[in-house]
Amino acid sequence: MPKNTHIGKQGLAVFLSFLIALFTLAGHAFAAGSLVDYLAKVQPAELFAAADRFGEPVGEPAIVPVYKGSDIAGYAYLNSDFTNSTGYSGKPIHIVVGIDRAGVVRGLKLVDHKEPIVLIGIPETRVVAALNSVIDRDLAKVATGAERPPQVDIVSGATVTVLVMGDSVVRSAVKLIRSGRLGDGTHAAVAAVSPQPVKKLDVSKQEVSDWQTLLGDGSIRALRLSVGEVSDAFAKAGQPDAARTPEASNPQDPFIDLYVAPVSVPAIGHSLLGEEGYGRLIKRLKPGQSAILVAGDGAYSFKGSGYVRGGIFDRIELLQDGQGIRFRDRDHTRLTQIAAEGAPHLREIALYVIPDSFAFDVTEPWELQLLVQRTTGVRDKATMPYDLGYTLPDGYVSIETPAAPPVAPPATAATMPADVPFDLENVPLWVSIWEMNRVSVAITFAGLLVLTAIFFFQDWLVKRPRLFGWIRRGYLVFALVWLGWYANAQLSVVNVLTFINALISGFHWDFFLSAPLIFILWAAVAAGLLFWGRGPFCGWLCPFGALQELTNGVAKWLKVPQVKLPWGLHERLWPVKYIIFLGLFGLSLYSLALAETFAEIEPFKTAIILKFAREWPFVIFALTLLAAGLFIERFYCRYLCPLGAALAIPGRLRMFEWLKRWPECGSPCQRCAKECPVQSIHPEGQINVNECIYCMHCQELYQDDHRCPHMIQVRLKREKFVALSTPPEKGKERPKTVVTHKGKPIGTDEGVAGEQA
Repeated sequence: MPKNTHIGKQGLAVFLSFLIALFTLAGHAFAAGSLVDYLAKVQPAELFAAADRFGEPVGEPAIVPVYKGSDIAGYAYLNSDFTNSTGYSGKPIHIVVGIDRAGVVRGLKLVDHKEPIVLIGIPETRVVAALNSVIDRDLAKVATGAERPPQVDIVSGATVTVLVMGDSVVRSAVKLIRSGRLGDGTHAAVAAVSPQPVKKLDVSKQEVSDWQTLLGDGSIRALRLSVGEVSDAFAKAGQPDAARTPEASNPQDPFIDLYVAPVSVPAIGHSLLGEEGYGRLIKRLKPGQSAILVAGDGAYSFKGSGYVRGGIFDRIELLQDGQGIRFRDRDHTRLTQIAAEGAPHLREIALYVIPDSFAFDVTEPWELQLLVQRTTGVRDKATMPYDLGYTLPDGYVSIETPAAPPVAPPATAATMPADVPFDLENVPLWVSIWEMNRVSVAITFAGLLVLTAIFFFQDWLVKRPRLFGWIRRGYLVFALVWLGWYANAQLSVVNVLTFINALISGFHWDFFLSAPLIFILWAAVAAGLLFWGRGPFCGWLCPFGALQELTNGVAKWLKVPQVKLPWGLHERLWPVKYIIFLGLFGLSLYSLALAETFAEIEPFKTAIILKFAREWPFVIFALTLLAAGLFIERFYCRYLCPLGAALAIPGRLRMFEWLKRWPECGSPCQRCAKECPVQSIHPEGQINVNECIYCMHCQELYQDDHRCPHMIQVRLKREKFVALSTPPEKGKERPKTVVTHKGKPIGTDEGVAGEQA
């Protein structure tokens, strides 16, 4: 059982000094720039074609008219003045947006940010280009609910940054439009309309039809594309790399034959699913809920593999009235065949139940959008959308005309609340991000539960070193491959600096929640610091640490000689990482962006986030550190890691001591100290928790009665006691105690001969 430990005065003093320094320097935070300040970085023509000058700012928050000659082309505003735009760095991302009087965004420019992934690693132009879907988009329709918000293109490695940028531009534009300050209130007025005929599904029609009949009358809609047609479309769209990577060498080969039909319509459902299949569907559907059947054949899969990793079918989207929804694995049922007579054999058949949270009317026109993706590089993809429109044939509907409602006075834009959300669900961006990463969040929680079980049952596991060795190696592979290379959940000293900066300049939970796995891991690290210190993260959850240990294990297997530094030199190299961290911390109080630049001493971004797909100096630096780790296990962790130093400081306040020691440890026994993989055990026997990675090798020795001298003595005494207390068998003498010297028994002829020799 762990026991409470006394908090070292030295560790407490260091931590209190850290807090005092933090809040003493808090006053050095700089105020954010204003719209007028940022307009100095923008040319009018960057926001509106042929615009030549800016006017004077008006209103609060300020907007600035942009002139084309003597005419007002539109207005410029700062996104962060109207909505939260806090990015991954914990600082606002400032974008100057140009919007005309009709509510159409005509241009934008990123003028200031502190995003580390953009500052170093991913070109800023690539991130800004992801916002192109917002340009020339009529956001007045989004403000009135006629269209859904435009979706930005995701940039791998900068997902949070791009989502925040796109979300802040759209939200700020909608808020400005609803305020009525653009000078054109037509888009915000609510006009009284005459009652329109209402379509209702005619459930009385139950006739079963064959495949060709359903195709002929429009009950089933089809989209047929060849490989050559798709390649030509990519070429015309200015994406030649995608055009040169076809799915098949013959351009006449079918790319996809896509079919879609609403099977919640009784006659269509009976025909395509059969009586039994349609009956199961009806039992599953709630009143008013709909379902569609999607089937395809050819070289391209409409399902893709995204739903396997993240639970979302990212290649198809259902669209209606400007709103859209992507199906999830819980909405999906795989079918093996279509019941209609004459139906072809199709490679993929899927039944999708439309969630009742999505306002879908099967009697109104809708579209299924197919997103065609082609890989153009190691991390790049080109996309091309194709829309398959569907209108339910008149034979399946009945039309009713309701009575006219009383006419209400029209509302003006000025009377509409400016803070009304533009999306129907009215959820913050971070909630959507968590929903998108639901599967990854579940896997991460499961991994943390497994690690917690390992720690709580460590005494049982270390008594079985072979089993424990396989468990540890397996967990390191999980940390490297899944947490690191797949999920990009590599914690960094940048996170620490950002958190400190947020405490100084204004703390917002939205920012920290926008990266679900990073948030979960930091919560786990915080809990781990109270129980075990820095070891759980550094020794188990750090992907780069796992990469070092696994590569060193391969080196040992290949008989690569291991270097053990003299204790005096090793101990004097420990402070290097603390000096690096304190330097970065002090630099962050002056300029967080500058500190993030120097934080490149961490090879995490190169080796884990970008998977070595980076400029050669960064790759050489990361490979050099890994090469050093082949000879000195976890070389970077021992001497250079500023994140390890940052965690070691509060780690001194841990509440329990879980690593057990014998009185003989260090005097005279030195076995644990000599075998510790990172030399975190002093020659005197105590474990330096600031350096311990909690690999538990010392605990294996602690329990081993063939390697630990203390346990060897315990075993020998036990064996001697058993031997002396066990009655001898008949005809046999009691075993005699034999005293040896230098491996030879004393007092026997063999021993005498050995001494004479």
